[in-house]
Amino acid sequence: MSLFKARDWWSTVVGEQEEFDQGCLCVADIDNSGNDKIIVGSYKGILRIYSPQPAKPGAALHPEELILELQLQDPILQVEVGKFVSGTELLHLAVLHPRKLSVYAFSGTMGTVEHGNQYQLKLMYEHNFQRTACNLTFGGFGGVKGRDLICIQSMDGMLTFFEQESFAFGRFLPGCLLPGPLKYSSRTDSFITVSSSRQVENYKYQVLAIATDAESRQDSEQQKLGSGKRLTRDWMVNIGEQALDVCVVSFNQATSSILVLGERNLFCFKENGQLRFMKKLEYNPSCFLPYTSVLEGTINTLIGNHNNKLLIYQDVTLKWVAQLPHVPVSVHVANFQDLKGVVVTLSDGGHLQCSYLGTDPSFFQAPKVESRELDYDEMDTEMKELLKVIKEATKSQDILHKAEKDDDLKVAVSVSPSLDIISQAADNTVDTAVPSISLKVTIWSRFAVRDVKLSVCVQSPLAVTQDQLHFAAIESGMSRSVTLSVFLKENFPPADLGGDAAVSYSTPTGVPRIVWCMFSLPLNLICQPIQPSKNAAHKITIDTNQPPVSLSSIFPDFLGESDDEQINVLGFKFLSGATVTLLASKTSSRYRIQSDQFEDLWLITKELIQRLEEYFVREEAKDFRCMFPGPLPLQEYFQLIDRHFELRINAEKYKELLSERAVQYRAIQRRLLTHFKDKTPTPLRNLDTLLDGTYRQGWEECVDVAVAHLLRTCLSKSSRDQTLSSTCQLSMPKDTNRLKKHITLLCDRLSKGGRLSLTTDGAQQEATISGCQTIPESELEERMKDSATDETSPDHKHTMQKSLKSEYRSKSPQSCFIGQSQNPRNQSGELLLHF
Repeated sequence: MSLFKARDWWSTVVGEQEEFDQGCLCVADIDNSGNDKIIVGSYKGILRIYSPQPAKPGAALHPEELILELQLQDPILQVEVGKFVSGTELLHLAVLHPRKLSVYAFSGTMGTVEHGNQYQLKLMYEHNFQRTACNLTFGGFGGVKGRDLICIQSMDGMLTFFEQESFAFGRFLPGCLLPGPLKYSSRTDSFITVSSSRQVENYKYQVLAIATDAESRQDSEQQKLGSGKRLTRDWMVNIGEQALDVCVVSFNQATSSILVLGERNLFCFKENGQLRFMKKLEYNPSCFLPYTSVLEGTINTLIGNHNNKLLIYQDVTLKWVAQLPHVPVSVHVANFQDLKGVVVTLSDGGHLQCSYLGTDPSFFQAPKVESRELDYDEMDTEMKELLKVIKEATKSQDILHKAEKDDDLKVAVSVSPSLDIISQAADNTVDTAVPSISLKVTIWSRFAVRDVKLSVCVQSPLAVTQDQLHFAAIESGMSRSVTLSVFLKENFPPADLGGDAAVSYSTPTGVPRIVWCMFSLPLNLICQPIQPSKNAAHKITIDTNQPPVSLSSIFPDFLGESDDEQINVLGFKFLSGATVTLLASKTSSRYRIQSDQFEDLWLITKELIQRLEEYFVREEAKDFRCMFPGPLPLQEYFQLIDRHFELRINAEKYKELLSERAVQYRAIQRRLLTHFKDKTPTPLRNLDTLLDGTYRQGWEECVDVAVAHLLRTCLSKSSRDQTLSSTCQLSMPKDTNRLKKHITLLCDRLSKGGRLSLTTDGAQQEATISGCQTIPESELEERMKDSATDETSPDHKHTMQKSLKSEYRSKSPQSCFIGQSQNPRNQSGELLLHF
């Protein structure tokens, strides 16, 4: 036996950068013309049909050989040809996608011009899946003649059966973890698969058809414990390895056999599961195809492996080995024109080849290796040098490319020495005036670069006026500069005043690169000097091993115009309102930082250490160290953690409570609208009380709007200031200062004789202050029962319906009505608010 190359009869490369697998190749007479066509589908969803013509070796593909190329929407998992359309026995094309199965009719029109024939696909029908498909098999299930039924196996082990255009039923395979290869045997009317338990399993179609229907895997498992027909295997054989493919062959000369290609063995079983033979393979197989043999009682098998070889076996005897230019993932045998038995192979990269087993041997011989004596000393020296190079190369490796002297692009950030005269702070939530500081970012390029992206990052709650910029290209030797501003956006101090600017770009050769640089922001951007405080709740002390330094030398930017050069105490006030005091000992090398809030100590402590290090570097002091003599303040830190966790828990509780109240509020609104649409007045059945009790859950904003309405109307200073406005928008207030001020004015004007009534030209205008005091949820049901008696009177019904109708017909969904109560207790001067 000699090794020969497979003779290339026709070949091409299918697409560019596309992927293919076992089910992506099919050879069949799709146009019912008598000659086979090659059908290829890719994971990119492109369907191609070829009609190969014999050509000289090395000749290019003729355009008319690609008779159809169609882009589908979904990846193609498998293509098959069969009698899939009812009412005809013509062959049709089935294309399996992850979530659907499409069946097409392929037809051609004879060309009348030089462009040749024209071919097209027509969609006959589709089946959409609820589960992701893995593979399919087809045949005359149940012994039907003249048509093929389709079985789809999903990724979770469910078999779905289709009788051409109609769905039949679905069954879960018992104990399935991962799907395996699936084939149908027409002689035994059964399905053969290899489970994830490495067992070859056989299921009769009749058993699958009469088993209890299962909508889910749980329903299938319950069949074992409950009533119903249990799905059982006809036979099972353990092969001890995973299977790559399964084929069922039935030739005239041989009995029906089941061939299973494993990872290291080829198995052949009889119809009842008995082992006929097994061949141990000394290589890793990739695909196989059984075909008829000229010797009666034997089976020929083509096996492709990962060594680019195609091996031909007669049962267990190796008959031929052919070298291929690629690793085949699928192999078929086709008949083209006068050439029969052409071997068609497809690789995972799209190399499609039609070849035959030629007799031209390969004359390549390995060159002789000249033997020479080994110099072990020289080898040892070379090994040491290589190890040294490897060690130097792997000593420091960063994910980001650091800037070097010969970089194509450099970035630099300069921070302005003073704050901006006109602050650029915008959209901030800080209560006081917020300053800003300018940054100048300069990008210089040694060569022409393109697709330059600049990103400026600072610690939250600091913000940049523009943190992302893009330049299409920067010419060689040119620079680009941009000026940005940084400011405090939210009402709490940042954890760090550092930032970085990163620039990503592409070199002239197309290689992506990143350069970056860091910068530091001044402390006066987020805090201001104030008078120091003597007392504080939290204190920490920092010791140094160098002589004490006056704070005027360390913090000159916080001294102002003071002439005192021996300052030993400074006060800092953050823009958020927190204060920190820094004290320096005059005799010892100690510095104390104190504040009422523990978390506010960090930033000043870090700034102090950083400025001390810079100071002693300028003084050329060696071995400067900072030490913390006391125990770590873990208890204070743990209190912050507990507080933060408590706030998170409360936030979740309030979200749930708000959601419940919103659902209740909308339900009550629907009930009230139903009452108002009724032409005949009916009792409200305490719906107004329940609606009011639900509505008052937004207490602060409702009270603020109600009291403000009183101050603008009946409690205004003069009649010219009186304004009537029944509609108001409610929103969450920033604080309670406005509410406290309005309540103070309300009480003051009532104490001076103000009355809750509004009179205009002798006509009394009244609006009711509904209810009395705030009703707890536990007492809501009892209060509703007590008020049911008063609602039965006709006058009360008419007044309440009129008020509620006006409320719900207003444009704003959140409105409030304030006025004088008809309760005698309220007329005597006692004001009772209920929201």
